[in-house]
Amino acid sequence: MLFRNRFLLLLALAALLAFVSLSLQFFHLIPVSTAKNGVSSKSRKRIMPDPVTEPPVTDPVYEALLYCNIPSVAERSMEGHAPHHFKLVSVHVFIRHGDRYPLYVIPKTKRPEIDCTLVANRKPYHPKLEAFVSHMSKGSGASFESPLNSLPLYPNHPLCEMGELTQTGVVQHLQNGQLLRDIYLKKHKLLPNDWSADQLYLETTGKSRTLQSGLALLYGFLPDFDWKKIYFRHQPSALFCSGSCYCPVRNQYLEKEQRRQYLLRLKNSQLEKTYGEMAKIVDVPTKQLRAANPIDSMLCHLCHNVSFPCTRNGCVNMEHFKVIKTHQIEDERERREKKLYLGYSLLGAHPILNQTIGRMQRATEGRREELFALYSAHDVTLSPVLSALGLSEARFPRFAARLIFELWQDREKPNEHSVRILYNGVDVTFHTSFCQDHHKRSPKPMCPFENLVRFVKRDMFVALGGSSTNYYDACHREGF
Repeated sequence: MLFRNRFLLLLALAALLAFVSLSLQFFHLIPVSTAKNGVSSKSRKRIMPDPVTEPPVTDPVYEALLYCNIPSVAERSMEGHAPHHFKLVSVHVFIRHGDRYPLYVIPKTKRPEIDCTLVANRKPYHPKLEAFVSHMSKGSGASFESPLNSLPLYPNHPLCEMGELTQTGVVQHLQNGQLLRDIYLKKHKLLPNDWSADQLYLETTGKSRTLQSGLALLYGFLPDFDWKKIYFRHQPSALFCSGSCYCPVRNQYLEKEQRRQYLLRLKNSQLEKTYGEMAKIVDVPTKQLRAANPIDSMLCHLCHNVSFPCTRNGCVNMEHFKVIKTHQIEDERERREKKLYLGYSLLGAHPILNQTIGRMQRATEGRREELFALYSAHDVTLSPVLSALGLSEARFPRFAARLIFELWQDREKPNEHSVRILYNGVDVTFHTSFCQDHHKRSPKPMCPFENLVRFVKRDMFVALGGSSTNYYDACHREGF
């Protein structure tokens, strides 16, 4: 009996404490929800938390998986975000091609068996994949600038050819295109329903993987588009420099940068030991193995969950991969510190940035051509642009990376235009060198367009040092 009374008393006390706690929460006398760092969930500054918590120290496998960009859940993005009184005027999209088969093979090993045909019910899956294949099969008579008209419009080999886009690469860009469609067409009505050919600007290098990536993104963006309205221009240079590719000083910066890379590799005894071990496994000289760029093939194995190759002498393994990938990460870190790559980037990225602001300037004048521009390119295209913009903390371009320039008009002040820069869905506008301090002086969530114009027309040359005030002089500067 005594035990029962004590039990009832404890139960009553527990109920009373629960009631008091709920009452205090109701009247906001104690916090209802607190983040791990002690900040209220409603007041946290981070808008787009990473879906996976980043490791406290650099993890080469984690970095490699980010690079793979394996399609999974729908991506959250910050594209198209602006106050209601801003009108979207034009959008300029730079992409790296999607996941591809390696460009190099590890000597004396079997190539990874990746199927480059497109199968609708095979992972990675996309609801528009089957329709994409059907639509591409109708585009054989499409009018593309030579030599693009000789390239296949989608990957179709049972065993991938070297550098060929995979199904993963197609799905990555179908997702990109669908995401941009939901934001720029459905929400902001960037293009009218009866859009015309001159409202698109499409350009790609002469590789099948860049053309096919551009078409996949375009199909996600404009499903079942009219082939008669589509024209891809061919860009011979990976820098998209058109008629401004001759630049001796840029090449000198590149030579110095390559020398820096070489010296860093020489200092890494663990890297040389790893290359030596791998060379013994495949029975080739270490120099030959290194020249075969084994990390390219190993990344394909990792991204597609295929075992690393083996021979009778042993197996290439994850420890080998970690050492080489860690060196890549260290190389990127030193590259930012030494600034030689920045010099190369400022000159390498200037032509394409100059073209872009030219299109933006025409849009600010009310012209309705080229409202949506798409450049389908490579890592060696995006990386210099990111560096030139001052985005030093940006990760190396992953498969299907996207860099977007948005041009906006203030409806309340129609003569004022602003830009936003987004990298893989993250707003990096105020991380750029031309606008990193603007938000301290202005409450507007974007950057004045004239800041970008001034950067491209003048400040890029100032950053190089010397007295050059234009691209030609900077490229031919004496005494560099």
